[in-house]
Amino acid sequence: MKISELSRTTGVPVASIKYFRRQGLLPAGRATAATLAEYGDEHVQRLRLIKALTTLGGLSIAATRDVLAAVDRADSADSTLKAISYALPVPVAQAPAGDEEREAEAEAAAAADVAELIAAMDWRVPSTSPHVHGLTTALRELRRLDADYRLDRLAAYAELATAVARLDLERAAAFDDSPALAEQAVVVLALSGPLLELLRRLAQEDRVRRRSPEGSLDEADEADEADEADESGGVGEADEAWRESLEERLEAARRGPSEKGSDAG
Repeated sequence: MKISELSRTTGVPVASIKYFRRQGLLPAGRATAATLAEYGDEHVQRLRLIKALTTLGGLSIAATRDVLAAVDRADSADSTLKAISYALPVPVAQAPAGDEEREAEAEAAAAADVAELIAAMDWRVPSTSPHVHGLTTALRELRRLDADYRLDRLAAYAELATAVARLDLERAAAFDDSPALAEQAVVVLALSGPLLELLRRLAQEDRVRRRSPEGSLDEADEADEADEADESGGVGEADEAWRESLEERLEAARRGPSEKGSDAG
């Protein structure tokens, strides 16, 4: 296809295509004449990825170039996902100016809790990950507002995050080439946040509407919850068992590897 058709197919203006080509983001087409070139499906896919990175991901041209280089070097789906995940901006709350010593203490306390959470969840994440820093900062700011986010409560949310991550990777398994996987990863990472937040709000709205003005469930809802409890063998028992397991992992993380080893011996 000619550059005009490539533009129509991707929705990217011809001027932008030429700009991406000059910046080294898009490979040149196959020359058919002194001033003409043919473009193929690989150019369509590349432009879609560039568009996703710059529009959805909010990356600069320089950052996009680095991500594309990492995607080109990727030899597995995992390395492609890592390149995209580390490249996209991490939401980090900005701390207001205040007492430096107090800020340092708050940061250290949040960092220690995040490290303990990662150990309890058995997440194989390096401390240098930008996501670790982002979570530490977010936790510090929540606590500044006196939000009650203790470690056990964070771990409950982390369990849900693990389930979401598993679903994300199952979706990624459907893509067998790096550029298509990279584009899908950008879409998922950039848009899944608002999507998950809306699902959460809908679920909260559902729980609120199921309750009567007096705060108790109406008869139909009580019947629904009774059915759910029967099917699960007792929601309360399952929830209690899950919490006990969570508390055991948190306690093991607090004790550290040396104490774990002495217990094993």
